[in-house]
Amino acid sequence: MRSRSPPPPPPPTAGLLLSGLAPGAQAAVAAANPYERGPAPTNASIEASRGPYATSQTSVSSLVVSGFGGGTIYYPTSTADGTFGAVVISPGFTAYQSSIAWLGPRLASQGFVVFTIDTNTTLDQPDSRGRQLLSALDYLTQRSSVRNRVDATRLGVMGHSMGGGGSLEAAKTRTSLKAAIPLTGWNTDKTWPELRTPTLVVGADGDTVAPVATHSKPFYESLPGSLDKAYLELRGASHFTPNTSNTTIAKYSISWLKRFIDSDTRYEQFLCPVPRPSLTIAEYRGTCPHTS
Repeated sequence: MRSRSPPPPPPPTAGLLLSGLAPGAQAAVAAANPYERGPAPTNASIEASRGPYATSQTSVSSLVVSGFGGGTIYYPTSTADGTFGAVVISPGFTAYQSSIAWLGPRLASQGFVVFTIDTNTTLDQPDSRGRQLLSALDYLTQRSSVRNRVDATRLGVMGHSMGGGGSLEAAKTRTSLKAAIPLTGWNTDKTWPELRTPTLVVGADGDTVAPVATHSKPFYESLPGSLDKAYLELRGASHFTPNTSNTTIAKYSISWLKRFIDSDTRYEQFLCPVPRPSLTIAEYRGTCPHTS
């Protein structure tokens, strides 16, 4: 008796129909993350001075808000992609929002709503700046003119110097935050085991105001071992490096915010395996692979 060969497998379209899926449905299944925004990233795209989104901005007067000093909201102009995650950024001691303004359009053009704020006074300490970051997030999501563009469940905080210390305070207070990035952060509190927010700590090897040995490194090392966290130490940089446009800060901030605010694993490639020391990176540490 002659044996018969097994029947050939059905063509792709037939397989889709047999499984109850229409032709072309595979793409929908693959794109399971509804928060992905923008084209697939490349090194060039996240190092560029502007991302794929055209942006607009609107000023917020201190006279119409409470709990912080007003600021500027930067946002993608188009609404075609739906809502976006958002991040609020605080300046440092004696500084104004102008010192961090470069981050506004740079991050917004990558697909975020970004609020750079002024604080109630330029002398406010980190705990106060933390509360102000949260007040600004509440204003952004509940009262601002762009609130309908923001997904209030996907929020993060950043800050420079005392504003960086404030970002840690905000994350400690509001554990629902998806990302925190202190930039050459300063705080009298050096240990942060309470944090549950994925945190990228950025230090500078030449920082004499908040030296990494007494600020950024202890911040990072005190974060829970189970937390998604990273430590980026900038090479040839000072405490004030975050106050001017910086490709390394932007590249890893964008990747961190995308990965944890948007759950966009397309950006994992820039964070894990951890970047090696280079002309701009003195040291990088992190927990890989990420779990969130």
